[in-house]
Amino acid sequence: MRTTILQLQASQIREVANAGLGRSDVLAFWFGESDEPTPAFIRQAAVDSLARGETFYAHNLGLPALREAIAAYMSARHGHGGAIGSDRIAVTSGGVNALMLAAQALVDPGSPVVAVTPLWPNLIAQARIMGGDVHTVSLRPVDGAWVLDMQALLDAITPDTRVLILNAPNNPTGWTLTRAEQQTLLDHCRRTGTWIVADEVYENLYFEATENACAPSFLDLATPDDRLAVVHSFSKSFLMTGWRLGWMVVPAVLTAQLSKLTEFNTSSVSVFTQHAGLAALAGHAEVTPRVVAHLRQCRDTLVQALQALPGVEVASPKGGMYAFFRLQAYPDSLATAKRLVAEAGLGLAPGNAFAPEADGWLRWCFASQDLGRLTQGVERLRGWLEHQPGT
Repeated sequence: MRTTILQLQASQIREVANAGLGRSDVLAFWFGESDEPTPAFIRQAAVDSLARGETFYAHNLGLPALREAIAAYMSARHGHGGAIGSDRIAVTSGGVNALMLAAQALVDPGSPVVAVTPLWPNLIAQARIMGGDVHTVSLRPVDGAWVLDMQALLDAITPDTRVLILNAPNNPTGWTLTRAEQQTLLDHCRRTGTWIVADEVYENLYFEATENACAPSFLDLATPDDRLAVVHSFSKSFLMTGWRLGWMVVPAVLTAQLSKLTEFNTSSVSVFTQHAGLAALAGHAEVTPRVVAHLRQCRDTLVQALQALPGVEVASPKGGMYAFFRLQAYPDSLATAKRLVAEAGLGLAPGNAFAPEADGWLRWCFASQDLGRLTQGVERLRGWLEHQPGT
């Protein structure tokens, strides 16, 4: 077996979750998904497709109708410099598949790759699987919020750098790039010839007021030929995590290469799943705004409750579905997360799953239908803290 694979670290989020799966007394907030099922009209579209017998292979890049619908959806949001054509769209088996395809397309063995951390670990692992030489630039916490040292990032991106990996709004911190920061990075990467792989799957889950009701995107600034691959997913803002359906927006010259790679990975996305995606896009106005409004309530409920606990450092995230907080007296987040499962019945993700510099932090997914689950979870955390020696 390849040494690179042997050296990959297994998911510490899964490690914590495995300690509590099957326990009905555990309040689980470790995974990044809502506990609300996919809306009925989206599920029905898949049922109808199956009833029509649509159980055969599809085009590698996705159904033409879905690619066109995605192109129209993205153009309405980010087409200020011109419409985004369907020739730039690749439908994928989830956002993580899109990110892996990007790594396969862009990263050669030994290619220098820069990633901004803390970061969902799959993105770094994918580059390393392809043999990339990954260098990380860390956000830094200021009063519970994580901020970017732009100069440090610019210094790390040289003409040798093949790919810059960014996730904003960010999992786990909630950090989001500003439009000015995106322009600075885009201009710099144009000069160095560096590809930007932008994981923007949380763009709809943004709580600041904007013209198009979503987070700033590189697509608002880029030309069609820029070295930019933007990854999206139906998972978060359409409540479709288990469907495994996503897409990429890329320069048209890359689309054919992604078609080849898709053939060698998954061949195609199932047709009935794609029809669910078509229904989701057609009905997005009745799903996504409601999801975001509820998540704002969840965020405010959880963050305010956490801020009232002694020894907790947390700031309100601008985007995403996570509160990322530090327990100042507990620097080993993996051990703390395991203790919280065993001793408090509270399931959270450990910060060091996302970067070594995030050890001592914990991620709490607040995408809960029931706000009472969030307050109950905070009470469990409060009770656990009060029963620790020295408190």
